[in-house]
Amino acid sequence: MRFEGRAWKDKRSKFWLVEVPLLDVMTQGTSKREALRMIADAIEILVDRKGFSVDVRPLTGSAFTIGANQESVLIALMLKRQREAHRLTLMDVARRLKAKSPSTYARYERGKSLPTVEKLDQLMKAIDPAFEPILKVA
Repeated sequence: MRFEGRAWKDKRSKFWLVEVPLLDVMTQGTSKREALRMIADAIEILVDRKGFSVDVRPLTGSAFTIGANQESVLIALMLKRQREAHRLTLMDVARRLKAKSPSTYARYERGKSLPTVEKLDQLMKAIDPAFEPILKVA
């Protein structure tokens, strides 16, 4: 699974800005190439797990994708960052999932379990009921 990001040149400065909205991560660099390296570094630092590495692939125009050698860990980061961006606790999400305990959901957020596509959709809608995934062929 890969997540889409975008890169653009800030008109008011010399910096390139890059962001991966699903991960709620943004950084910058003095060139597009450096900015893409910085986004990989930022994600790896957020994960802080030995052996975890991010792969950035530029696309045409301002788009790029990121993937990782440990997919469950990347999905875990997305779930955590989205939950935090929506100001929810683990218990809040567990309640929305009608779970008795937050530990089942927490396993996904720690990267201990890899959700199916259907389960991932359910988890994301528990965080953000308006969430609508858009699948694209690369």
